[in-house]
Amino acid sequence: MLRLERLRADHGDGLLAFERENREYFARSVPDRGDAYFEEFEARHRALLAEQDEGSCHFHLVIDEADGELAGRVNLVDVEDGVAELGYRIGERAAGRGTATAAVAEVCCLAASEYGLRALTAVTTLDNPASATVLTRSGFEVVGDLTLDGRPGLSYRKPLPART
Repeated sequence: MLRLERLRADHGDGLLAFERENREYFARSVPDRGDAYFEEFEARHRALLAEQDEGSCHFHLVIDEADGELAGRVNLVDVEDGVAELGYRIGERAAGRGTATAAVAEVCCLAASEYGLRALTAVTTLDNPASATVLTRSGFEVVGDLTLDGRPGLSYRKPLPART
């Protein structure tokens, strides 16, 4: 089981440790964040919280309820006109266990019920089949081709149910 926690100021240290621990693992499938990300983490964390407070983004930590450990992140960014882009990263220790699919399902529910969004978009590269699998299992449909950081990829979209 997992739970999503909306990003808070007191998550900073744990999140930085998670990103450092998984840096090499993430770099195998997505571009590395670079040294500046880690060196300027505190300022970046404050900036993300400010974006969240203004409603243009919704950031979440994925917590493994079995051990209370941070298993990943799932975010909704660039919120505009009822649509946001989904992004997620699951740490190496939680990979391959359905964590990403469960976290995406949970954030899709939040997107509709709590944030009032009508649709989500997402992108992934062709050389990241695990991410594509998560998206298709979660009801996202391919809507186009794209190039992401110089690599061929696909864009996806998922309509969300109206808030009740």
